Amino acid sequence: MIRLSQFWPSPRWRTVGLYVLLIAIALAMLLPLAWLVSTSFKSSSENIFEFPPQFIPETPTLENFVTVWQSNPFGRYLFNSTVVAVLTVGLNLLFCSLAAYPLARLTFRGRDTIFALVVSTIMIPFQIVMIPLYILTVQLGLRNTYLGIIFPSLASAFGIFLMRQAFQGVPKELEEAARMDGCSELGIWWNVMIPATRPALVTLAIFVFIGSWSDFLWPLIVLDQPEYYTLPLGVAKLAGSFSLDWRLIAAGSVISMVPVVLVFVFLQRYIVPTESGSGLKG
Repeated sequence: MIRLSQFWPSPRWRTVGLYVLLIAIALAMLLPLAWLVSTSFKSSSENIFEFPPQFIPETPTLENFVTVWQSNPFGRYLFNSTVVAVLTVGLNLLFCSLAAYPLARLTFRGRDTIFALVVSTIMIPFQIVMIPLYILTVQLGLRNTYLGIIFPSLASAFGIFLMRQAFQGVPKELEEAARMDGCSELGIWWNVMIPATRPALVTLAIFVFIGSWSDFLWPLIVLDQPEYYTLPLGVAKLAGSFSLDWRLIAAGSVISMVPVVLVFVFLQRYIVPTESGSGLKG
C-alpha cells in the first residue's frame, strides 16, 4: 500500500524550502531599494537601465545629491516634513491613548458599540472622506498651513484599537492601587497606563511617523504654496524640474528615506514586551 507520507518531504527539507521561499521574498523586496540607492550614486555616463542591473556604480559620485540639494529647497522640505511628522506623532499618541483608556478600563453603557463603530471606520477608504475633509479644512482656514496637513491625522481608529488592547493587558491591581492612593482617572492614565504600555506607544509612534512622512495625496491636495511642501511633494517636483532624470529623483528619494530608517533603527529596540505587573508583590 502506497502512503502519501512517503512522498511528503521530511521536516528538514520543509525547513530548507521555507527558508528559500523567505529569502526569495526578501530579495524581491530589497532589489528595487538596492537599485534606487545604486542609481542615486551613479554618474551621468553610466546606464541605469542596463540588464542585468549593475548595483555597484563604476564611478560613485555625490553629484546627484549636491544638485538636488542646491537646485531645490530640500532643506525647507525636510524641515516641513519633520514638523508635520513630529506633531502628528505627538497628537496621535495623546488623543488615541486618551480615547482608548475609557474604552478599555471604564464601564459605561454603549462602550462596546462605540468601540465597534470606531474600529469599523478602518474599512472606509480615505478617498471617500477626502473631499469632505478638504471642504472642512478650507472652511476652517487651514489650507497651506501645518495644521491643515495634520488635521486628518489627529487620531486614528488603528491607534485607538492598538492602545485599547494594550491598556486591557495592564493588571487591574495596579489601577486599584493607584485609585486607593487617591489618584484620579486622568492620573491613573498618566502614571499607570502610559508607563505600562510603552511598547505599544512606540509601535504606534513608528507607524504614525512612517505614514505621515510618506504621505503624498493629502499634502498635494491641501497645499499649493511651495514653502509648505513636504519631502514627497519635493521629490515629485523633481520629475518636472529635471525632465525625469532618474538619478536625481533617486537621490531625492534616498534623502527622504534616511530619516525613516533612522527612526526605526533607534526606536525598534523599545518594541519589546514589558512586565506590566512588575510593580506587584506576590
